[in-house]
Parts: sequence; C-alpha cells; structure tokens
Amino acid sequence: MLQPQGEFARKADALWDITFAIAIAVFVVVQGLLLYAIFRYRHKPGREAAQFHGNTRLEIAMTIIPALILLGLAVPTVATVFDLAAEPTGADVIHISVEGRQFWWRYDYTDLDIVTANELHIPTGQPIDLSIEGYDVNHSFWVPRLGGTQDVVPGRTSRLTLEADDPGTYLGQCKEFCGLSHSNMNLRVIAHDPGDFEQWVSDQQEPAAAPSDSLAAEGAELFVNGAADAQFAGGPSCASCHAIEGLDGAVGIIGPNLTHFAARNTFAGAIFQNNESNLRAWLANPPERKPGSQMPNLQLTTGQIDALVAYLQTLE
Repeated sequence: MLQPQGEFARKADALWDITFAIAIAVFVVVQGLLLYAIFRYRHKPGREAAQFHGNTRLEIAMTIIPALILLGLAVPTVATVFDLAAEPTGADVIHISVEGRQFWWRYDYTDLDIVTANELHIPTGQPIDLSIEGYDVNHSFWVPRLGGTQDVVPGRTSRLTLEADDPGTYLGQCKEFCGLSHSNMNLRVIAHDPGDFEQWVSDQQEPAAAPSDSLAAEGAELFVNGAADAQFAGGPSCASCHAIEGLDGAVGIIGPNLTHFAARNTFAGAIFQNNESNLRAWLANPPERKPGSQMPNLQLTTGQIDALVAYLQTLE
C-alpha cells in the first residue's frame, strides 16, 4: 500500500502524503499549545482563573485558520480527483469490463475477446481502464498497490484506472461486506512484460483443446451432460453455469468461464491454489470449502470427480 505502482496510484499516494503532513503539523501545534497551557497555567495556591466572556479576535482567528488549511488541502484534492476520474486515451489503453459477483470477479477484455475470472492479467507500463459494475449486491474493488478503492454497485458503472510499473502479482480484495464469504472474495492482478502479455493474450484467445485421453474425455462429457439428462444427483451439469470455448454445449454464464482454467494459479475467488488436491476437495463439496458458495454440492461420485479433474487439468 505504501509502495504505489503506476502513475495513477502515485497520484493518490502523493495526495495522502500532503494530507498526512498537514495533519501532523496541526497535531503538533494543537498538542503543543495544550501542553503549554497545562503547565503555564496550572493550579497554584492563591491563584484564581481569570474570567472573560468573548474574544472577537480569537474567534475570528479560530475560524479563518482552519478555513485556510481546508482551502489549501482542497486545491490538490480536487485536482487529483479530476485527474483520476479522467478516462485514459491512446492506442495503448486496455479496456476491461469488471463484474463483481458473490464471491468472485469476472473480467471481460472487451477489445481482445477474452473472458476470465479472479486473476486480472495486464501489461506493465500501460493504462488499464476498468469499467466496474455489480451483478448481485454491493462489492468494492481494491488492489492497494495499484490504486484506490472503487465501489461496485449493481446497475451503476464506475471507472478505475490502474497501471503497473513492474512485473509481478498484486493482491486485492473485495472491501465491502457482500455476504457470508466476503472475506473469501480475493483477486489478483498479474502484471507481465508487454511481450509476455501478448503471449498470454494469444493463448487465451485459443479455444479449449479436445481431451486426448479417455478419462479426460469422460470428464468433458460429464461437464456438459451430467450423469444423466444434464443433471447430477445434487444439481445441474457444470455447463449449465460455466462456459468453455470449444466445448459444444458449455455456454453457461452464471459461474466463471473455465476455458483456460488450468492456466490459472488459483480458483474459487482466488482463495485456493489450483492443484489436484484442492480441486478434488472443491468438487466434493463447494459450500463446505467456501461458505455461501453459489455452486451447490452436486453429490459427485469419486469416479465423476476423477474424470472432471482430469478434464479440467487439460484446460491450459
């Protein structure tokens, strides 16, 4: 948080520095005067406090000085607010539509035809224009080192601009209570060198490859059709909620797009590492692993979990 990345985060940080410096100066002056009054006019035998009513000069000074301080602070504040609210322009701007859902993030790269979840990939040194909206309840998008907090409200589109100077993973969090798993609604911003980002875009634009082994192929069939009639024992098939480009019938829009699921480092609101052990535990009982999860316990058998895990791990 105290090591801002990018022009936009540094502008907010510079405003914080000014505000904090003024607050420290006011604190020192006020506390100094208080201590002076305590010791200078402390009680002594035979001394009585002087009584007076009204002091026009003092009252005017106590009104004008705070007003001048606030006016001085308002100038950089208003300038920074307008700077951060300005929509970035230029051929290098990347536009991403962000949707907050219980309890995960959906990212639609509108100019690149890519839809993914929870892990936001960006190039370094380029402004990222986020259009943010809530799907169900209020959320709040916050990546401390890359910028300020932005409220996420259903039916209202808000904007936020991010930029990263250096490659790396920047952690974020939903900052407004949004339900039972609010604390499990994490996010990651993964900044790449421009060349690596272009490769990531190229990979993401490819459809999912058809599985080459029989167990993964069985998993793909289960993903679309369930155990029977697009149902499992505990609910509908995976494809009723999730989309996978290149897999016929997998066109759901309720849950995250899983086209390149295996290429992600985390899943389920970026709270679990994407490995076989965690994936098995998740498929066995999502609400137990993440309270409030919108994904039900499908009551999958061990064989069904084996097949689905085998298929999901091919989606690189």
